[in-house]
Amino acid sequence: MASNSVGGRALLGTPDKRQRSSRQRRDWSAYVFLAPWFVGMLFTVVPFAASLYLAFTDYNLLSSPKWVGLENFRELLSDERLHHSLVVTCVYTFVSVPLSLAVALAVAMLLKGGVKGLPVYRAVFYLPSLLGSSVAVVMLWRAIFGSDGAVNKFLELFGIHAVSWTSDPDTALSVLIMLHIWTFGAPMVIFLAALKQVPVSYYEAASVDGAGRWRQFKSITLPLISPVIFFNLILSLIGSLQTFTQGYVFSNGSGGPADSTLFYNLYLYQQGFTSFHMGYASAMAWLLLVIIAAFTALNFIAQRYWVFYEND
Repeated sequence: MASNSVGGRALLGTPDKRQRSSRQRRDWSAYVFLAPWFVGMLFTVVPFAASLYLAFTDYNLLSSPKWVGLENFRELLSDERLHHSLVVTCVYTFVSVPLSLAVALAVAMLLKGGVKGLPVYRAVFYLPSLLGSSVAVVMLWRAIFGSDGAVNKFLELFGIHAVSWTSDPDTALSVLIMLHIWTFGAPMVIFLAALKQVPVSYYEAASVDGAGRWRQFKSITLPLISPVIFFNLILSLIGSLQTFTQGYVFSNGSGGPADSTLFYNLYLYQQGFTSFHMGYASAMAWLLLVIIAAFTALNFIAQRYWVFYEND
């Protein structure tokens, strides 16, 4: 009897061992698949921590960093060129982002109605988003708006004198804003996907009640796609505040004419890699992080009043 009971316990214990070993194999498999993410985090966390340390030092890339405490952050308060770069970046962001999203939504509304060759139109409109921040496109854009560019050639047909778009401080930033609006393809594709999820029955019911197109758009379309609008807004806002390539290529790295295209990231680059004030540039980077976090937080607070989710 004793041997039978022992054997029975052994047999009963066998499935438990199998289950434990199976769970262990699954756990190790999960770690193996997560390993690239952990390795990638090292390339983010280490520079992140190094930047935080350098923000409190005087570092010129050639000698060892010297601890200066809050000196770099005090200098941020009195740097007028930095303040100007913030103004340029904010004007660019607050003008280009709403206009770009409005154009993207308008085009998405036009394409929603079952246009023939929709995949072709979608690809054509999306292509500028892939190329908009490339060096070649910015140089092409600068040539088009140059004094002898295609825009002025076109205006001359109507008797309008040539305008120095790229060398005039009053118009240079406007050219880059138009370039940003031109790259509306990415949010347009997301808007188009969201519009296709709105039930047609809602529009039919509203039409029966006598609601026009504008009323339907205001009372049905906008509330139902408001989470997608919020998503595009956040991504566009963060991307615009970090604009660098357009300003660098457009002005040959100077931020001109007369600092009219001196974006914050461009000034940060000048401080870090032209003037070799890497400690000050690190402090600027952390200030930008705080600014982006603040704008993002404000948008998350404000979204309670205009973004409607399914469970609301």
